[in-house]
Amino acid sequence: MSESAQPATPVAFPPAFLWGAATSAYQIEGAVRKGGRTPSIWDTFSHTPGKTADGDHGDIAVDHYHRYREDVALMAELGLTAYRFSVSWSRVQPTGRGPAVQVGLDFYRRLVDELLAKGIKPAVTLYHWDLPQELEDAGGWPERDTAYRFAEYAQIVGEALGDRVEQWITLNEPWCSAFLGYGSGVHAPGRTDPVAALRAAHHLNLAHGLGTAALRSVMPPLNQVAVSLNSSVIRPISQRPADLAAARQIDDLANGIFHGPLLHGAYPATLLAATSTVTDWSYVLDGDLRAIQQPLDALGLNYYTPTLVSAADGVPDGPGADGHGASSFSPWPGADDVAFHQTPGERTEMGWTVDPTGLHELIMRYVQEAPGLPLYITENGAAYEDKVDADGRVHDPERITYLHGHLAAVHRAITDGADVRGYYLWSLMDNFEWAYGYAKRFGMVHVDYGTLERTPKSSAHWYGEVARTGALPGVPTV
Repeated sequence: MSESAQPATPVAFPPAFLWGAATSAYQIEGAVRKGGRTPSIWDTFSHTPGKTADGDHGDIAVDHYHRYREDVALMAELGLTAYRFSVSWSRVQPTGRGPAVQVGLDFYRRLVDELLAKGIKPAVTLYHWDLPQELEDAGGWPERDTAYRFAEYAQIVGEALGDRVEQWITLNEPWCSAFLGYGSGVHAPGRTDPVAALRAAHHLNLAHGLGTAALRSVMPPLNQVAVSLNSSVIRPISQRPADLAAARQIDDLANGIFHGPLLHGAYPATLLAATSTVTDWSYVLDGDLRAIQQPLDALGLNYYTPTLVSAADGVPDGPGADGHGASSFSPWPGADDVAFHQTPGERTEMGWTVDPTGLHELIMRYVQEAPGLPLYITENGAAYEDKVDADGRVHDPERITYLHGHLAAVHRAITDGADVRGYYLWSLMDNFEWAYGYAKRFGMVHVDYGTLERTPKSSAHWYGEVARTGALPGVPTV
């Protein structure tokens, strides 16, 4: 039976499986000048003309900073058992250096307390792309010092919340931070320098290792430390040797550049060879790889769509891949001989192909790459053109079908031996979708951007039933 087929009886997940939703600070919080918070790179980028759709920015976003109690109550009403959120570095440590601003930490203390009071397990992501602008002015992630500043920040947040938060994620999608921020320039800080992108990737890896050690130095030993990777499912367009080689090259740049040092203590030799004309990797210093390869308690996987590639030897190019889906820019240093193609099938509003088989494939890859390591799906979801109907409801059957197929893929992986312990839907609610502004809606809760009224979509009620029962029901026919 395929992932999208409706089972005859509900499919049951393990009893302790976590059912959550995910957000990030800049996308939802707003209140960008409250309590001493200073600009992050996304404040600067989104206020730069031409960088985001319609000039949208996160100054107010969906005002979660003031409405967090309402949002937590809504999570509880829907039946969620976990919530993954990120901390704004600029809110806690405005310059990226020095002592914490307690009013900033107090916001997250209140949020955690509210979640725990409602029986919802918090999962904290320390970095979801919003570097303090002062650190970018000093060179940003291409500079080694940023990794040391991250470790100090991690220790500050760990000391403040480690007694009540058990699940920690150091970085969210470091590939996007490095290659979209410093390679293609479609994300903050908007730089287009392939050497800077590769340097940023290494220093993000180093930040994870140093940050993990810093967290463990101040937290209870039973707390879990993980990292969330948007590891790509790279598929060759054919079995031609040239296409297989192209897929390997992009796999190194998309995946091996992070899980190589994180899981195996080394960058892939094929990656180093392929990028040798771009950089000499002299910024990888003695001891770095040991520092990076901290034992992980879990691994977070973010998945949206697979990537289809070929050798660029006369095959017409499709849209380039941005790590989630399509982009007109190339963030792949040293991969000029690779072409990207749109995978066939139904697409979301982002233009990303709906393919649950890719999620199963990704999970099983890490069962082989890191046997025994617990896995969490820390992001998975879809954007659709959701509208409020005449009776005030939002029907999104496409999202329900999407979720059903991908959750069935997760269950199949568990049946095949994967230790998957939780699923975080992206996203809890519609929000600022980075360079797309407010044009793309990923939420299971609709937000009216004029009034900020929250309305759970039909997918929220469907997913809530899954969370309450721990079983995957059929897809509603109406």
